Amino acid sequence: MNLQIRSKDITLTDATKAHIENAVEVFRKYSLDITSVKCMITAEKKGVLVEFEIHVAHAQPIIITQEDDVLDAAIDIAVDRASKALRRLHDKVTDHHNTSIKNLETLDA
Repeated sequence: MNLQIRSKDITLTDATKAHIENAVEVFRKYSLDITSVKCMITAEKKGVLVEFEIHVAHAQPIIITQEDDVLDAAIDIAVDRASKALRRLHDKVTDHHNTSIKNLETLDA
């Protein structure tokens, strides 16, 4: 998984970069083929804007945008929303491969 962290009009500390890297590691538990994660942090008039763009193989990219007054809170909320989207995609992929009721064989009594 390739991680790119970019910032615009804001200086990121090493602690903030480590926070983002640790938060993105949570995405691995869904066993999806995540090719890259782009994190864009922008200073806004009323706080900060955090955007995650998650590219998953054989699926549309997942884009999460979160605006908040505090940078760490915006990162945490965006990671929670991204985890929810990845969990739903994981459930969709795994349930798609289950057998249908139509395909089950009947037992003779």
